[in-house]
Amino acid sequence: MDWTLEVVVVPVSDLDRSKRFYSEQLGFTVDHDTTFGEDTRIMQLTPPGSGCSIVMGKGIVKGEPGTLKGVQLVVSDLEKARAQLLERGVEVGEIVRMNEADGGSFLFFDDPDGNSWAVQEIKARGTGGEWK
Repeated sequence: MDWTLEVVVVPVSDLDRSKRFYSEQLGFTVDHDTTFGEDTRIMQLTPPGSGCSIVMGKGIVKGEPGTLKGVQLVVSDLEKARAQLLERGVEVGEIVRMNEADGGSFLFFDDPDGNSWAVQEIKARGTGGEWK
């Protein structure tokens, strides 16, 4: 039996600001943005090439904005990914090379609420699923 990770909940304070950040600056696809009355809204966005999405919402998502830490994205070219993030106005740190082995290099950034993300370079996974 497969156990697949499909969704990570991201607690945010401003849904529209977060939607712009994740879709326009990070290039995630907006799968849906649905409102159920005045008090409930849910959005699902998916990174390019990913089988796992993020969900943000109002009225159904629990957690304090900025408390998500350590979620990791993987790319095959970290320098290209960093350049794309900088071009889109994302404040991203320098590349950290922990070792020379494939998978030993990272960069880090936060969303507008302070949720922290890591991007790991694994060249062996370079199958075309790069960020747009």
